[in-house]
Amino acid sequence: MRSDLGNSRTRAVMRYVLAAFFMAAGVAHLWVPDKLLAITPSWVPFAAQIILITGVCEIAGAIALVTKPLRWWAGIALALYALCVWPANIKHAIDGVDLSPIPNSWLYHGPRLALQPVIIWWALYCAGVIDWPWRRDKGDSGQAGE
Repeated sequence: MRSDLGNSRTRAVMRYVLAAFFMAAGVAHLWVPDKLLAITPSWVPFAAQIILITGVCEIAGAIALVTKPLRWWAGIALALYALCVWPANIKHAIDGVDLSPIPNSWLYHGPRLALQPVIIWWALYCAGVIDWPWRRDKGDSGQAGE
């Protein structure tokens, strides 16, 4: 029981942190779309409109993530969204696009690109879509020798 409560609290904290991240990103998409247009790959059609739509989707996803009836779907949608924006992050890194105040350095870009799968996992985990890596069988008390 105690483990379930701790797991529930961990997911809740992770949910609110991720929701804040997506809320901030969504506001940035609406507030300074020209900066994000600079890192959008050229093959994206209607890039300016897509940036505005994705901003609204990030805000909606952030709200849905902290809303119990919509949480599961929000987790899936935000994970897919994080996967879909990976090409923009790659372009940002490879082209060395300067987006102040974000540092234009591989000290930023390297970890950012490497952590994209973690963001995808995070969205799925905190929404309750997946349980790994902290899942235990119901009979497992976590104590050796039992």
